[in-house]
Amino acid sequence: MRIVECVPNFSEGRDLKIIEQITDKIKAVDGATLLDVDPGADTNRTVVTIVGEPEPVMEAAFQAIKKASELIDMTKHSGAHPRMGATDVCPFVPVSGVTMDDCVKFAHKVGKRVGEELGIPVYMYEYAATKPLWKNLAEVRKGEYEGLAVREGKEEWKPDYGPHKFNPKSGATAVSAREFLIAYNINLNSRDKKKAHDLALSIREKGRFKRDENKKIVKDKDGKKVMVPGLFKNCKAVGWFIDEYNRAQISINLTNYNITPPHLVLEKVREMAVKKGIQITGSELVGLIPKEAILMAGKYYLKRLGESAGIPEKMIIETAVQSMGLDDLTDFDIDEKVIEYAIAKQDNLVNMTLTEFADELSTDSPAPGGGSVAALCSGMSGALSAMVSNLTFGKKGYEKVWKEAKELAEIGQDIKERSMYAIDKDTQAFYDMMDAARLPKKTDEEKKIRLDAIQESTKKAILVPMETLGIALEAVELSQKIARIGNENALSDAGVGAITANAAAKAAYLNVKINMAGIDDETFKFDILTKADTLLEKVNNIALNVEKEIKGKV
Repeated sequence: MRIVECVPNFSEGRDLKIIEQITDKIKAVDGATLLDVDPGADTNRTVVTIVGEPEPVMEAAFQAIKKASELIDMTKHSGAHPRMGATDVCPFVPVSGVTMDDCVKFAHKVGKRVGEELGIPVYMYEYAATKPLWKNLAEVRKGEYEGLAVREGKEEWKPDYGPHKFNPKSGATAVSAREFLIAYNINLNSRDKKKAHDLALSIREKGRFKRDENKKIVKDKDGKKVMVPGLFKNCKAVGWFIDEYNRAQISINLTNYNITPPHLVLEKVREMAVKKGIQITGSELVGLIPKEAILMAGKYYLKRLGESAGIPEKMIIETAVQSMGLDDLTDFDIDEKVIEYAIAKQDNLVNMTLTEFADELSTDSPAPGGGSVAALCSGMSGALSAMVSNLTFGKKGYEKVWKEAKELAEIGQDIKERSMYAIDKDTQAFYDMMDAARLPKKTDEEKKIRLDAIQESTKKAILVPMETLGIALEAVELSQKIARIGNENALSDAGVGAITANAAAKAAYLNVKINMAGIDDETFKFDILTKADTLLEKVNNIALNVEKEIKGKV
């Protein structure tokens, strides 16, 4: 699943009616989830969090910026927070299945549209910056709203998009791409704020002032105070006391969890705290966390335990929750705290019981259909291979293949997860085709728009089962590997894994073929069908060989 987060900040935190009109525009965009709305009266600013697939999130962000430009008058604005526009900043953040480069493109696409369609000067910052100086938001926002008028006509202040002209009502907007920020607190068994802050100084990137043997701050030859860097990059931290919890905490912001993940910070703090006679009782996640970040933690602790990480995602996450003490202060609900689960539609096919899915499949509705069943088969194949792998890892007599079996179990879980996602993806592709077919066709322009939409949605309806075909090949190759080294008592399960992978491939292939009739692009047809034929043949040959090998052993 491709998920991006967008966190626009609007220069209105007091008039809830205005805020509601802006957020209503976000809610109206199908596929964009409004996760959080945080207004502040003193700052006169509202921070909004939008999450979803890239296209809906970009559309929701633009519509919100447009509505803010209509409702917020910057000539009347005042607040404690630095600002320069009705929509002050609008950063895009990669969450899952998208890269920082992708988010830079999303930022520029929205920035260009805001500049051209709304007439608002747009400055790109951080990863999306077009000049080194503008990587720093403080430089872009220098002078704030009141300083915008003097920028007009100055080449060094020419915006990336929009008019090089002061917009009194809306000001200017800064758009960017940045890493996901994890707000994370570590809990101490002490009420002493100083103890917490001392640990914070050791871990934060900025570090602490260097002191001599007399505890006096050391200065360099220019008289500047010398800093001793902290242990972790992309880490900001302070110590504080929380009345609500009656204890001290280390409050941490991690600005790039790929470089500094929370579990590694926690383990280092635990190590340092013990030496100081301090006990770490657990930790607290403020807001949400990307699934990848908490899976990293779960796998880290499973490795330390010498256990397989080739288990269902939520079991891995539960290991992280228990190991990090994330439920120390309050209940930790995985479905609410992990972004991907928080935005998942509850009426998705994958959330149905087996009976409900079979019942839905049996009605006169054309979707879900064979494409979803194909994805289900590849998922079951991956799950079976993971099961055989887990029945091999750690079992006496199979010591020589434990390492490989452990790795194969994780691959099986990955195949299962991607296949489960494709179940709903295939059905949605069909609905998109139907929506395209319902577009108006009275005028020549409408006919062209409708035809183009039908072609694009039909291609999507072909590419989804093609993706399943590719997964089926991975699944059958996995079943072959585990069948050759796996627990002999589960060989039949490896064989069923190969058979269901073959069924998935054949079913996906038929879905590719039937939708090709609606494609006008002959090059697309040739390329896809050639690839599909090759994939199907490979899957079928491997599956037959696995079945034959297993029949000879059981």
